[in-house]
Amino acid sequence: MAPKTLSSFLSPFTFTLPNPKLLNLNLHPNPTLILCRFSQPHQKPPLSEPQLPQPEGTGAAAPTPGDRFLESRRSFDAAKILLKEKKKKRLKEKPLKLSTAVACCYGCGAPLQTSEPDAPGYSDPETYALKKKHHQLRTVICGRCKLLSHGHMITAVGGNGGYSGGKQFIMAEQLREKLSHLRYERALIVKLVDIVDFNGSFLARVRDLAGANPIILVITKVDLLPKGTDFNCIGDWVVEATVKKKLNVMSVHLTSSKSLVGVAGVASEIQKEKKGRDVYVMVSFLMGILEGSANVGKSAFISALLKLMAEKDPVAASAQKYKPIQSAVPGTTLGPIQINAFLGGGKLYDTPGVHLHHRQAAVVHSEDLPSLAPQSRLRGQSLPNSQVSSGNITTWKGNSNDLNGYSIFWGGLVRVDVLKVLPETRLTFYGPKSLQIHMVPTDEADEFYQKQVGVLLTPPTGKERADEWRGLDSQRQLQIKVEDVQRPACDVAISGLGWISIEPICRLLRSSDSNSEKTAGELHLAVHVPKPVEIFVRSPIPVGKSGAEWYQYRELTEKEEEERPKWYY
Repeated sequence: MAPKTLSSFLSPFTFTLPNPKLLNLNLHPNPTLILCRFSQPHQKPPLSEPQLPQPEGTGAAAPTPGDRFLESRRSFDAAKILLKEKKKKRLKEKPLKLSTAVACCYGCGAPLQTSEPDAPGYSDPETYALKKKHHQLRTVICGRCKLLSHGHMITAVGGNGGYSGGKQFIMAEQLREKLSHLRYERALIVKLVDIVDFNGSFLARVRDLAGANPIILVITKVDLLPKGTDFNCIGDWVVEATVKKKLNVMSVHLTSSKSLVGVAGVASEIQKEKKGRDVYVMVSFLMGILEGSANVGKSAFISALLKLMAEKDPVAASAQKYKPIQSAVPGTTLGPIQINAFLGGGKLYDTPGVHLHHRQAAVVHSEDLPSLAPQSRLRGQSLPNSQVSSGNITTWKGNSNDLNGYSIFWGGLVRVDVLKVLPETRLTFYGPKSLQIHMVPTDEADEFYQKQVGVLLTPPTGKERADEWRGLDSQRQLQIKVEDVQRPACDVAISGLGWISIEPICRLLRSSDSNSEKTAGELHLAVHVPKPVEIFVRSPIPVGKSGAEWYQYRELTEKEEEERPKWYY
C-alpha cells in the first residue's frame, strides 16, 4: 500500500496521525509545537432563508467557562465586602464593654484622676504615683469616698433622674450607658428590688439592660415590714407581680442585708447558676438609703454576700478587704466595680444604680434624701384613727369617722383629696415616720399648703428650699372599684416613698348594725404629687397579722406551677 501524501494531512475533513517510521522522520527528543490553520469553504445561507436568532449561550458573544468563573468570583468578592461592611456597622452600634485596664476607685468605680480635687476619683498625686509604681492602683480609694464613709452627703449625679443640690459631675444618662453592654454579654443578673418601694424600684425596662440573660430577683428590707407579716403571703404576692412583667426570672429571694436573712440562699443560687458567667448586681435608686444605720442598696448587699461566701471561698474572703463603699447617698457607685469573688472563674460586678426620674428622690434636695428612707420597722398610720393625737398624725376635724370632703397631706410630698368613699373607709399610710400626716378640709387645703410647706409639711425643709420647691403640680384622679369589702380594695403606691392601703370598711370602725358589707361601688380619690413622680395602683400587699387573714392564693394549673419562679426566704 502506497504511503499517504502530505495533501491528505491537510484535508479539512480527515486527519490521520502518520506512522513516524513510514515517514522516516528524525524526531527531536523534545516535543515541538506545530500550529496548523484549517480553512473551510464559506457557505452563505440562501437569501430567501431569514436569519434566525441563535440560541442563548452560542455564537460569538457567548460567555466562555473562564468568563463564567471570573463573574462568579466577582460576585463572591462583592458579597464578601458587603458582609464586612454590615459587620463593621454592627460593631459601631454595639456598645463596648468598659475596659478594666483603666484604674478606678475600688469604693465607687470612678476613674482615678489627680487634677480635680472636688470631683469623684480624685487621689493626691503622691499617693497615686506611689501606688502606680508598685502596681497597687486597685487598692486606691478616692477622696469623695472617704468623705462619704464619714457620713457626708456628697451627690455627683445630675440630669434626668439625678439629684438637685451639690455638684453634679456625671449625668444619669451616662450611668445607664455604662450598663448598655450587658444585653450583649453572657451574664447572670442579680436584680435588687426594695419591698417598701416595690413598684418604684423595679425598673420597668430591665429587659433593655439585661437582654435575655437570666435574673435572680432579690427583694430587700423585708425585716422592715410590719410586725406579724406572713412571708408566705409576701413571697406569693411578689411572684404574682413578677410573672405579670414577663421577665426571665429564675428565682425570688426575700432578704435583709442588715440581718443577713435570705442572703445565704442568694449566694448558693449564684454559685449554682453562674456557670462561668460574670455576675452583675443591678439596682435602681432610691433603693432605700438606710435600714437602721446601714445602707441596704447594692453595696450593702454585696458586703453581706461576700461575708457569707468567705466562709467557704478564700477568694471571696480576700475580696472583702477592698469592697465597695457604703453611704447614705444614692449614686455612690459611679462605674462598674470588678470584684474577684469566685474561685472557679467569673467576676462579680457592682454596677452603678439606674437613676429613675419618676421617684421622689429625683425631686427633693440632696439634704432631704435621708428623710425618705424608713429608719425602723414600718407601722401603718391610719385615718380615721380613734387616737388622732398620737404619733405623727394631726387632724383638724371633729369626731366623725367620715373622710369625705377632706384632704390628707403626707409631708410636703403627697396630697390625697377624698372625693367619694364609703362612710367607714380607712386609709393607712406605710412609709418613713419622719413624714407627718396632716388632714384638713379640702376647701382649705390650698391655703394650708402654701403656709405650711417647709414648716409643718416637710420635706422640703426650710424656707429657702420651700421657695425653690416646684409644688404638687401633678394630679391623678382615681376611681377604685370595690368588689370585696372584707379585704383592702387596692394599694396606691407613691414612687420612691411608700404606699397607701385603701380599706373600704375598717373592721375597727364597723358598727354592728351597719349594712355597709352589702355595699359595693367605687371610691373616688385625687392624688397630688410633684412632677414627674409616678403613682401606681396595684393589688394590696398582705402585711401585718390581718394580711394573712384576707390574702387569697390563686389556683394554678400544672403548666403555671412548672413555669412559675420559686421564692425563698
